[in-house]
Amino acid sequence: MTLSRSRYVSVQGLEFHVTEWGDAAAPALVMWHGLARTGRDFDTLAAHFSDRYRVICPDTLGRGLSGWSAEPQRDYTLAAYVKHALGILDELGVGPLTWIGTSMGGALGMLLAAGPLKGRMDRLVMNDIGPALNPAAVERIRAYVTQIPDFPSMTAFEAFLRLVYRPYGFLSDEEWRRMAESSARRRGDGRITVHYDPAVMRVFAASAGDYELWEAYDRVECPTLVLRGADSDLLLPEVADEMTRRGPKARLATISGCGHAPALNVPEQIGLLDGFLAE
Repeated sequence: MTLSRSRYVSVQGLEFHVTEWGDAAAPALVMWHGLARTGRDFDTLAAHFSDRYRVICPDTLGRGLSGWSAEPQRDYTLAAYVKHALGILDELGVGPLTWIGTSMGGALGMLLAAGPLKGRMDRLVMNDIGPALNPAAVERIRAYVTQIPDFPSMTAFEAFLRLVYRPYGFLSDEEWRRMAESSARRRGDGRITVHYDPAVMRVFAASAGDYELWEAYDRVECPTLVLRGADSDLLLPEVADEMTRRGPKARLATISGCGHAPALNVPEQIGLLDGFLAE
């Protein structure tokens, strides 16, 4: 296991933060986070794979330590994220790669595998995301991400994260604390709030239909693994099953004790990825 490296790259005049692990000459493994999260969510998984891969964990624009956009309607969309991802990979000199994406990051990986990275992405992992989303779950997500909470202390903020992200499954106390510290920013009045641009969520709330992506999924050709939290309300069982019959005919693994989305941090889940990536 190697220590992580923090770096910044410029794409289209925008600044992106990337956490890297492993030997820069090793095969590239990109891990892309979900809608309201950051690349630091993958610290446990990235450390595990750092002896075999150059692991690359970007913060999407408007999240974490990446910059915020002055034109959110343009820059906080899946179509824009595709362009940003390609620019980041070019800036980092990445050629062939493997992709692990949670939720939004899985949808982004699917779009890239179906188009600009076809033939360059050798494997795709979609963590609790598919080409069609449960409308009820989308409404639930809209309800919480468009409310920007604030807290008097880091202790209160961590308690909030433990409640909201309980469906992730088991996280150690150390992992919860790390999530809190990598998800927080302090406002001018000293209170703690979430580390993303509120405009990200306003754009998502108005454009969730962009995640209807069966046409793109059917163009994916690389081996694909779909992980579904057994209690997920976002990726319905019938959608996950359909993903095994069309497009890349993905392998499906259902993970007990999780909803949306498995944290990919415990031996059972990491073992599924070990097996798939080693084939």
